[in-house]
Amino acid sequence: MIEIEELQKNSNNKDFFSNAVRESGLYLEWACSELKDDKEIVMEAVKQNPAALEFASNRLKGDKEVVKKSLDNVGWVICYASEELKNDKEVMLKAVKNDGQALYYASKDLRDDKDVVLEAVKNKGIILKYASLDMRTDIDIAIAALQENKKTMDHVKSYLNPEILNNEKIQNIINPDENN
Repeated sequence: MIEIEELQKNSNNKDFFSNAVRESGLYLEWACSELKDDKEIVMEAVKQNPAALEFASNRLKGDKEVVKKSLDNVGWVICYASEELKNDKEVMLKAVKNDGQALYYASKDLRDDKDVVLEAVKNKGIILKYASLDMRTDIDIAIAALQENKKTMDHVKSYLNPEILNNEKIQNIINPDENN
């Protein structure tokens, strides 16, 4: 573990930080602005700890390669990405596949995109609450959300359009014993 004083003393030292972020990506917080904008260092930092994206420069928070690397294992770090990338379908799909909760950070357009919403609710059904009203009437999304976690079914039902609850497929999921 590197002491904070050592990190501060070397905040401009690229060689030092190249090694430091391999030990802990979060050490990026202590790097100077120039190093937080160094793609090579930031890539190493997010590879070691995806949450290091928080400390990257705004330019690199908008770099698709950097953000996608940070999303390799952790979807929630999309919260640190640029607004432009929160509106990028490819990037958002990667985020919601790892963590459905990432739909919360999606642009309005992507909250209305069936592919993105479907992947999000497959991962976390209750996240349906962040989908557009149109997506809440989609039968495929409703089924995926209801099937994801039976314990949250009552909550998921409350976010669905009431008309869709009468659908036979939905009724078979909600009341399986009554329909057999």
